Amino acid sequence: MSLSEKGQKTDRATPTTSRVSAVAAEDLFEDGTVNPVYQAKARVLNAAIQEIGMGRYQWWLFAVAGFGWFADSVWPLLGGLILSPAVNEFHFNGPFLSLALNIGLFVGAVFWGFGCDVWGRRWSFNLTLFIAGAFGLAAGGSPDFLTLASLLAVLGLGVGGNLPVDSAVFLDFVPGSHQFLLTILSIWWSVGQLVASFIAWPLIANFSCPQGATTCTRSENMGWRYLLFTLGGMTLILWGIRFFVFPLYESPRYLVGRGRDAEAVDVVHQIARYNGRSCDLSVEDLVAAGNAVSESERGARRERPALLSRSSVFTVDHLKALFETPKLAWSTSLLIFLWGIIGLASTLYNSFLPYLLASRGAQFGDSSYYITYRNQVILGVVGVPGAFLAGWAVEQPYIGRKGTLALSAGLTGVFLFASTTARSSNALLGWNCGYTFHSNIMYGVLYAISPEVFPAKDRGTGNGLTATATRVFGIIAPVIALYANLQTAVPVYVSGGLIIGAGLVALLLPYEPRGKASI
Repeated sequence: MSLSEKGQKTDRATPTTSRVSAVAAEDLFEDGTVNPVYQAKARVLNAAIQEIGMGRYQWWLFAVAGFGWFADSVWPLLGGLILSPAVNEFHFNGPFLSLALNIGLFVGAVFWGFGCDVWGRRWSFNLTLFIAGAFGLAAGGSPDFLTLASLLAVLGLGVGGNLPVDSAVFLDFVPGSHQFLLTILSIWWSVGQLVASFIAWPLIANFSCPQGATTCTRSENMGWRYLLFTLGGMTLILWGIRFFVFPLYESPRYLVGRGRDAEAVDVVHQIARYNGRSCDLSVEDLVAAGNAVSESERGARRERPALLSRSSVFTVDHLKALFETPKLAWSTSLLIFLWGIIGLASTLYNSFLPYLLASRGAQFGDSSYYITYRNQVILGVVGVPGAFLAGWAVEQPYIGRKGTLALSAGLTGVFLFASTTARSSNALLGWNCGYTFHSNIMYGVLYAISPEVFPAKDRGTGNGLTATATRVFGIIAPVIALYANLQTAVPVYVSGGLIIGAGLVALLLPYEPRGKASI
């Protein structure tokens, strides 16, 4: 390298340093919260991605990452959609089906959430959707309850990793100015509810044994199997688009966290080319940012490696990083608590919503499969606008993520309580429409704020922790249902109280990501 070239490389470090200073004030974390070398380099990456802007690559990613939200909505809901006709055919205790699925979701959240911080995001991003589609398709051919429950449990292994991985992937590539789109990604969750219910409506209504039939053979009860075949095939098509059409690159923040600066720079350049833009980021920019970290900042962490371990082995460093300071530890603990409580309340209610609608309708003489699944479609339609309202609300001053989460959780609980006053099927449907609308806002914000407040190098682990919490309580919910009288309003009172309490807890979160860039 000539002296003139060396001089050019040296000069390039200066603008990068000023660029880091410009974005530092917009960081979510105070200095010292995360590893200072990683933080300095992540700020440079943030600035480079912001300069590239929201382009074709990010909009494609909005679609293919949304497939994970779609799967996370469709498959847990499916346990409730097929419950009644499957029970008629196999004669089992209903909550055991939800239990099997939730055990799979729990294992998937742990395995993929923690794992994607070790072996990267790309394979996790693709495999989770493939597992869901393949085993969903296979479950349609189940000859008995044990086979059905086992296949749904393995299906859950894939679905459980979708949100922990997909939210981390999306946030790693989107410019800080467009992080609110992570909240709007929940539109895919709402669409999943609508699509699953819309497909289930004619299939279950027209191809199922009559309710209350003493005998129910496979040939008379193919509706729920057709539903599994359809949704499984649809999920495999979405996986094919992810795997064969969209070129997912490895997360540059993950690569920097592993000490692979050159690969991270190459990924940023590939994104820029995909968007038809240019980018002048260089490895020297990242090195200069790391070297600019003061000796005093390094000294506080001298006993630890500068970045993550480069081996493919999970270490407790990923967990420790999420509890590095009292403020970060408080934030992580509250998020785990929120996910757990809301998971318990919502799973207890949602897993048996079709049964609840049918049993309440039976008292009013309109408990047919047609009416029950028509109402599910109505609920799916009502939930769609919630994602857009959530995306708007989280960017509003004085409201932000915390305020939107608190308000939507509180209103969700109120509508759950109100549903116990219904004296007609239509009244019950009306209250459930209010519940669905506000709960979709609540979940949209919850799914977004959690990855936003975790550092990218540990984001998979953080997402895994929160997802694990909600899946643990998801397992507990059907166990409770096995010993509770679901024909009373008790589960609704419990769910409503827990969700309202979660809304109050949301106000205690120490970080407000509105207007701040995640690193």
